[in-house]
Amino acid sequence: MMKNGLPSRDRERKIGSRVFYISSFFLVSFFIAPLMLAPGEIPELNNGRANAFDFATNDGLWSSGNSNTNESFAWTELDPYTGFIYAFGDLNCHNKPERSIKINDNQMPVCTRDLGIFFGLAVGGFWFSRKGYNRWTVKDTCLSLLPDEWLLRTYQSNRRTIIWLACGLILCLPLIIDGFTQLLTPYESNNITRPLTGAGFGIGLGVLISAAYSARSKFFKSASQVNLPGGMKFRLVEEE
Repeated sequence: MMKNGLPSRDRERKIGSRVFYISSFFLVSFFIAPLMLAPGEIPELNNGRANAFDFATNDGLWSSGNSNTNESFAWTELDPYTGFIYAFGDLNCHNKPERSIKINDNQMPVCTRDLGIFFGLAVGGFWFSRKGYNRWTVKDTCLSLLPDEWLLRTYQSNRRTIIWLACGLILCLPLIIDGFTQLLTPYESNNITRPLTGAGFGIGLGVLISAAYSARSKFFKSASQVNLPGGMKFRLVEEE
């Protein structure tokens, strides 16, 4: 019997592994794609925007990133693999060259912050695949990554929500501070700080995604079957 009261944690292992493998695929591909292309084939992508296609074609629709530039770039003209990776970066990242790394004299598909985020996603998924347990709710499933002895007082005083939010804030706060300081002051982050702050956010997101897909009440006969730290149990409020 597992520590959550179920006979197996195969579902949690599979979900965490999927988050790890998908995130790792993109992370590794961000490095492989520029290596597969001819040196200098990808110019500096100066006019990109996040959440929009700017480099799909050389001109016309979805080519706003190529306006007012001497060198144009269109990921639709690449082979299917590198084209897909650069399309993913085009849609999800601003592609600012000063916040990106060049490999093989080609700008990478995403900025250094996104590299940190995907590294963190892989770490969060791997961590959950090894230590995560379905404990009925998403927050309790997230907290299952911590040793039960650390959480005994948290459950005795019913401060689960506070501790869950605090853990998320600790992981996200460096990115929030770094990002808003850039936005509101002359401060400019660098390509060491950006991936480090992105990694913490990615770990939290990887754990949250894994827990959201793993937390399922249907695998328990009732809430009282869930084993919590210190042998505690859920109590359902009954209205008379």
